Amino acid sequence: MNFIFISPNFPTNYRYFCQQLANNGVKVLGVGDAPYDKLHSELKASLEEYYRVENMEDYLQMYRAVAYFAFKYGPIDWIESNNEYWLQRDAALRTAFHVTSGIMDDRILDIKMKSEMKKFYKKAGIPSCKFILASEGLKSVKAFGKKVGYPLFSKPNIGVGAVGANPIPDEAALEKFFAETPRAEDYIIEEYVTGDIWTYDAIYDADGEPLFENNCVCPPSIADIVINNLDSTYYASAQVEERLRDAGRRTVKAFGIKSRFVHCEFFCLAADHPGLGKKGDFVGLEVNMRPGGGFTPDMINYAHDVDVYKIWANMICGNAVPVRATNNYYTAFAGIRDNVHYEHSHAEIMAKYGSQMCMAPRIPDALSGAMGNQSYIARFPSQEEMQAFIDYVTARK
Repeated sequence: MNFIFISPNFPTNYRYFCQQLANNGVKVLGVGDAPYDKLHSELKASLEEYYRVENMEDYLQMYRAVAYFAFKYGPIDWIESNNEYWLQRDAALRTAFHVTSGIMDDRILDIKMKSEMKKFYKKAGIPSCKFILASEGLKSVKAFGKKVGYPLFSKPNIGVGAVGANPIPDEAALEKFFAETPRAEDYIIEEYVTGDIWTYDAIYDADGEPLFENNCVCPPSIADIVINNLDSTYYASAQVEERLRDAGRRTVKAFGIKSRFVHCEFFCLAADHPGLGKKGDFVGLEVNMRPGGGFTPDMINYAHDVDVYKIWANMICGNAVPVRATNNYYTAFAGIRDNVHYEHSHAEIMAKYGSQMCMAPRIPDALSGAMGNQSYIARFPSQEEMQAFIDYVTARK
């Protein structure tokens, strides 16, 4: 099998996807913009060959890379990045080279365009926020605001993470948004919902059946973290909440997704919301048909003593079997910022929680806005112990 992995070096933990593919006998061919000598040694060992391009944004350079591999190694079976930023590029390359193992160009906007996602939530019987496209004009959006009430929430209709996402508290702010936002017509405007974000993380096989499932909880949301420069905290739960499992499965089925790692986001309502549900109900936010960002795959592994990189690679190779974890922990991520003064030093944190600590990596600058600069990932048998850890790490002076 010839598998082209796009950007195998970033995020850094994606080398494990390549490693597990290689362990299955797959010929892994990497395409990226990093110099070969900057690749991790484990990644180098997993790659049959690496093709460096100067600019991954340049479609022609990426096309030539795939064409080179196809000429040298024969038909390409998979092209994948598992990275939200490159999903459209993945689909364009698959379509150009007739690689039918993944989502093609004619369907990629269903999982990238937030307005299109709403149709599939409806098909799944899951409520989602009312919205209007900013392209309908200021007058129409004002009417929408009067109908659903302020605040509103704006975000790019096609975007990654919380980039460009902002609340709109009143009509004056809405007018300012239209006057000052570059390409405002590319935004979606939604009614504002309060609640924590819960995620359904799963790996699905070729028949559209889940092989492994996980549940993360994200208080506060990534948007709040970026907008307000908050500490980044979230956790992988020891167990999947059954109502969330049901919502996640229905969502994946509505999209017709097979042979993928998925990360679906839902609001858990903090209060009754007319037209959406009661406090504690789940509301569709958006889908990400790739693994959760940052170190989420590693957190899932620590939470359940599994290896999602291996489960995914086995699925790719047709060796998939459902995995049910027997050891389960609450695994927390706490990301703090270099420009904030905290009560406890790195040495104090490690001294107190060293036995529970799984990882304590620095965060790449490209991800620090959403995740902080220094992170700590630790696991605990109870939610109370986990919360005490989060409180200790993020205590500010």
